Amino acid sequence: MLTLDLTNAPRWHDLAPGVRVQLRPLTTALMVATRSDPAVEAVPEEASDEERAVAFAKALARRAVLAWDGVGDADGNAIDPSPEAIDALLDVWPIFEAFQLTYVSKGLLLEQEKNASALSPNGLSAGASATAKPARKPARTARRG
Repeated sequence: MLTLDLTNAPRWHDLAPGVRVQLRPLTTALMVATRSDPAVEAVPEEASDEERAVAFAKALARRAVLAWDGVGDADGNAIDPSPEAIDALLDVWPIFEAFQLTYVSKGLLLEQEKNASALSPNGLSAGASATAKPARKPARTARRG
């Protein structure tokens, strides 16, 4: 059963020990706005899936991050979120992974559930098995007489 959170209130998410971010709810409006973000649309067609994921995550985070704790500048002074600081935060690999797992993937899981497609037999989502079988050729035996 899908549980609806009708409060639509921002939530705090822990991304690393001592680092947490307050994020807007992951709504349809937020996802649609992110998909049409100029930075996302500027990703070249030949870009890898990983490059697209980074561009999308940063664009989403720039829209979703409201506040944070445990993030500072090079001198250790706490800083407020800004587009540049959010991008720099997501350049830290464990933070990016945590953001993807705790925030982005939850929205994408619902999208995958409605898709109802089998996993790809190749690549990262390997799991589907082939249903077609090649036709067998009858064995030929030659009789010599």
